[in-house]
Amino acid sequence: MIDRERLIRRHNVVITSWHPSCTLSLGNGDFAIGVDVTGLQTFPEAHELPARPALVTGEDGVRRFPRREFDRDDFPVPLRIQSNRGWYATDPGRPYTLEEASTPYTTRARTVAYPDRMALAPDGTPSGDAGGWLYANPRRLDLGRIGLRFRPDMKIACTRVELDLWTGSVRSSFTLGGRPVEVVTAVHPELHVVATRVVSPLLATAELEVAVTFPDQRDPLAASERLEQSTVHGPGWAERTVGDARYRVAVVTDGVVREGLVVGSAEETLSVSVGFSEEVVPAFEEVRLAAASWWRRYWTVGGVVSFAGSTDPRAEELERRVVLSQYLTAVHCSGSLPPQESGLVHNSWGGKFHLEMHWWHAAHFALWGRPELLERSLGWYREILASARATAAAQGYDGARWPKQVGPDGREAPSQVGVFLIWQQPHLIHYAELLRAGGVPDALERYADLVFETADFMASYAEPDEEGTYHLGPPLVPAQETYYPDRARTADPTFELAYWHWGLSTARRWRELLGLPRRGSWDTVLDGLARPAVRDGIYTAVATPPYTVRDDHPSMLMALGFLPDTPVVDRDIMAATLDDVLRNWDLHSTWGWDYPVIAMCAARLGRPDQAIDALLMDTYKNHYLAGGHVPQFPGALSTYLPANGGLLAAVALLDFPDEWVVTREGFSAPS
Repeated sequence: MIDRERLIRRHNVVITSWHPSCTLSLGNGDFAIGVDVTGLQTFPEAHELPARPALVTGEDGVRRFPRREFDRDDFPVPLRIQSNRGWYATDPGRPYTLEEASTPYTTRARTVAYPDRMALAPDGTPSGDAGGWLYANPRRLDLGRIGLRFRPDMKIACTRVELDLWTGSVRSSFTLGGRPVEVVTAVHPELHVVATRVVSPLLATAELEVAVTFPDQRDPLAASERLEQSTVHGPGWAERTVGDARYRVAVVTDGVVREGLVVGSAEETLSVSVGFSEEVVPAFEEVRLAAASWWRRYWTVGGVVSFAGSTDPRAEELERRVVLSQYLTAVHCSGSLPPQESGLVHNSWGGKFHLEMHWWHAAHFALWGRPELLERSLGWYREILASARATAAAQGYDGARWPKQVGPDGREAPSQVGVFLIWQQPHLIHYAELLRAGGVPDALERYADLVFETADFMASYAEPDEEGTYHLGPPLVPAQETYYPDRARTADPTFELAYWHWGLSTARRWRELLGLPRRGSWDTVLDGLARPAVRDGIYTAVATPPYTVRDDHPSMLMALGFLPDTPVVDRDIMAATLDDVLRNWDLHSTWGWDYPVIAMCAARLGRPDQAIDALLMDTYKNHYLAGGHVPQFPGALSTYLPANGGLLAAVALLDFPDEWVVTREGFSAPS
């Protein structure tokens, strides 16, 4: 039996030499705060993101970030307080509709309008037309800052900050002007509440206070322009307006609230709780105990893995990545909405969430014996079901077509790439099957309608040619988004064909398990679905020229790895494809979730050594910072949670080689 507390606490994050990339996260899936060396948000300016590098258009017409190596100084992790409830939109001046940003495309059987018109600046930000406004709105609020206030001439020294993973709290100790300061901070597991306790003789002399402040919010379409915003203060509370959003902040303290939301004390100990909702705000000790209880249960119930005793020198680092990824995904990816790629750390891609990435954020919860944390966000799909049905119907399809890049309202964001992606469509079937296979009670009955609506769209989206073979696209952009300039011609990507077959087959099995008759349209597509293209003995990325471009995501590998065996994929050909990727792919162009992609394919093929090599591959987008985050690009993604979730999914699938001593507890069987 694993000593779980010992396992988890040996990977507590302890930092004695602070750097802006060392931001630590506290949160509950729906609400989170990033803290600095003081255990609060005292130095937000030092953690601000650098300017995003301008995209460069290559000879193939694809806009990419410039290819160069980055170092840690390029990736400060910002200090924010964000919530799944906190969203705002700017005033467009008049109502915009997706139709204004749409272009008609011809398929084999119909004409479909896709909202792909959005002008971009060189740094990738949208312009102020209909497409730009619809892309940028709504977006998550930056709710505030909670930091220490002291004289500028007082210097911090002798710092030590520790993230205690077992209790979900941060303890910071340092000297300020030569006097000791200790800070403990935690987030309530259910409420939008941050609580902190400060101990220092500087409090009693009024040289140290806790201040709640609010940052300037900038117009997402013109960052140089300040949004209309206002704050009204009362004793211990403030009401804030940003764009069309209004929210309340309340302070509970054993000290004294001074001007604004600045809190001081005549004693050497000060406790402050700050709530960002209308809920009753509990005091510090209640928050600390509630957080500790929740995190102890999180670590006690569900999956853990220990590599203690392994002779491979990389075992300790892989174990660190696993434990920190379990922590970060619970903080940022277990809420009532699918998370954005940067979680609740900071806004990326307009602050919205990407449904093709939802699997990478949260599917692992079911594999690691915590299915309830995946289920927390699945109810949102039912909330937008009517909208997804309407999208499918407007385009001439059956069932429900799920959007790609969205906010809480479920409205698609215009894009030259995202609106043509289709690999998010079968995800809902995958989540439901993970829950069913994991023994979640009544999963069949509770998710059958969503599974069937999803399958109805998938079957109607595949269109036959003159010979009766069913194809995916065009227009289409595969998971390997490099092909977006050819979206009007691209068809039959290898991974998506396999996913279509697996998804429809799984939906058909669900009908059988429920005693329902088969749907003929599904069977027709399954029987006639095109097979993945093979050239020179390996799978191509797509079945249309240029067939395979060896950069970005090697998505053809997901056809066996991310997915189990299917009748449309030959294991020997996939083995040759994996070898080709490892030899010839531009691996520095890949993203954080691609290393788990390679690892899962290698694992399914019985190559555990290659799987481990992939998970620990030394590329700059596969580096895990001290706090567990995986940076990708400066100014855009200093944190990238799909990498963390993908790592956990891959480890759940992997049978380790003999030199690894592996002890597992609490896992569910992968599909």
